[in-house]
Amino acid sequence: MIGIGIVGYGYWGPNLLRNFSEVPGCRVVSVSDLRDARLAQVRSRYPAVKTTCSFDDLIVDPQIDAVVIATPVCTHFDLAMQALRAGKHVLVEKPMAMTSDDAQRLIDEADKRQLVLAVDHTFVYTGAVRKIRELIAEGGIGDLYYYDSVRVNLGLFQHDVNVIWDLAVHDLSIMDYVLPFRPCAVSATGMGHVAGKPEDIAYLTLMFDAPLIAHAHVNWLAPVKMRQTLIGGSRRMIVYDDVEPSEKIKIFDKGITLNGNGKGNGEQLYELLVGYRTGDMLAPQLDMTEALLREARHFVQCIEKGEEPLANGQSGLRVVRLLEAATRSMRDRGRVVELDVDAERCIA
Repeated sequence: MIGIGIVGYGYWGPNLLRNFSEVPGCRVVSVSDLRDARLAQVRSRYPAVKTTCSFDDLIVDPQIDAVVIATPVCTHFDLAMQALRAGKHVLVEKPMAMTSDDAQRLIDEADKRQLVLAVDHTFVYTGAVRKIRELIAEGGIGDLYYYDSVRVNLGLFQHDVNVIWDLAVHDLSIMDYVLPFRPCAVSATGMGHVAGKPEDIAYLTLMFDAPLIAHAHVNWLAPVKMRQTLIGGSRRMIVYDDVEPSEKIKIFDKGITLNGNGKGNGEQLYELLVGYRTGDMLAPQLDMTEALLREARHFVQCIEKGEEPLANGQSGLRVVRLLEAATRSMRDRGRVVELDVDAERCIA
């Protein structure tokens, strides 16, 4: 039986506690939070779970084998490092650290102690994103042309990170999982509208050593909640709408066809070369298992069997490096920041 300790019972903590409580082979031993009012909710709903205001209580508890961290980003590194040094496996909320250097240190510590280090990139556990990865890997989309995402809502403002680190991190983790290429350059622009707060709207563009471009629009100031992604390929195109309750993915047999021998001129040449193809739309059946439950099961399985998590420390590190590059670009009004694809480090 794997003992779980959860630190942080704010926005995401209740979801983690609910899902880990349903995973066979583990039990939530204790929850830690600085606010007793939040802990009172735990005691009311889960009377068998211990509560504490001290994270140290989780570290020294011999019944706890793994620590799940759902606290502000600025605390992730310190808490995760303490847990690893105490011999605890770690699942840390996204993004895993504030800097790539800190992320690498967590990876090194976990490797040295042979502990599981997982990052809460929840979307890679959704049935929709897993289906997208399958379609791309099987060649059903054809050659990839673009990834275009809109991820906007009203709030929640974060005090320690900007909107890219809060919302675009989801698209970066999805792209890291489904795309067969790594980005080679990043450009981002953004702006803040609340005094003393970080940027609340941003536009992020990723470039690849392939005829593929990716773009994400993220915004804390939108009047509606939108979670829509378009993925275009030479054979088919995907519309992924995470707000849609049932048909989250729609696959369109639409696109262009290139034909002709290139003879002619002007509009006549264009018409010879480019044609339009319109076919059927398919909404595939998806596994509707809650992503966080699948992730919790996978984390426990990795601990039991010594397996590598789907969203491991390396994937978390790649995402943090992209976030760093995007933030640097945004501060320089969209300057393109090149990435060393082999080392996956930014080149200023």
